[in-house]
Amino acid sequence: MTRKTTTTVAAIAAAASLSAAALPANAADNIPQDQSVKNVVLVHGAFADGSGWKGVYDILTKRGYRVSIVQSPLTSLEDDVAATKRVLERQDGPVILVGHSWGGTVITEAGIDAKVAGLVYVSALSPDAGETTAQQYEGFAPASEFVIETTKDGFGYVSPEKFKAGFAHDVSDADVAFMRDAQVPINMSAFGTKLEHAAWHTKPSWAVIATEDKAFDQAMLIHMAERIKAKITKVSASHALFMTQPTVVADTIDQAAKAVSAKK
Repeated sequence: MTRKTTTTVAAIAAAASLSAAALPANAADNIPQDQSVKNVVLVHGAFADGSGWKGVYDILTKRGYRVSIVQSPLTSLEDDVAATKRVLERQDGPVILVGHSWGGTVITEAGIDAKVAGLVYVSALSPDAGETTAQQYEGFAPASEFVIETTKDGFGYVSPEKFKAGFAHDVSDADVAFMRDAQVPINMSAFGTKLEHAAWHTKPSWAVIATEDKAFDQAMLIHMAERIKAKITKVSASHALFMTQPTVVADTIDQAAKAVSAKK
């Protein structure tokens, strides 16, 4: 038995691996041999696993990046950060750390790792140290089209009836059906956990904002990105932009890697 609630806590990703058209690799796309930052680590959001990053992965690997994808358990902030740190430990050099939605909270905490050279937030949350994820919604309009069903043991799923409208209206019906039915629930208590660190204070940040995002108030996304002094890119997309706009996301990651490499 589940309890349906309209919530302002939303962190959407997708477990489905959608095919995304990647630009063919050519000499202009390949990263320079002397570029110091060649590693990228991708962190998915709630209700998902890492396979939703397939399009971004394909584009970046064709350009010569080494891309690793975190499979977060979504059982707690601590567990998701630990999963991210395991992947960071396996990197052979500096890293661009990327998070979608709830994954933004995770990279904010995990991003203090010495290997992390820059952060990319993809319609993502970015609390400060001492703040919770839930606090980021205060003062902004609720995401009324995004509905979570909470199980009796405190894990959340996106309502099947609201799934497409809530965060993936630019995805085909067939793919949305798979995403909806392949959800990984998140422990809702994670949104009430205070962060100990906020890596964006010391690491340069970039943000990609979906202008048709229904999981967050648009003003909230802009406020968060501006507060962390991120370089902002906007794209017409749903909250599932990391799947539906892989080229825009990959290009931003590429820009971040080149920018931090130039400073080394």
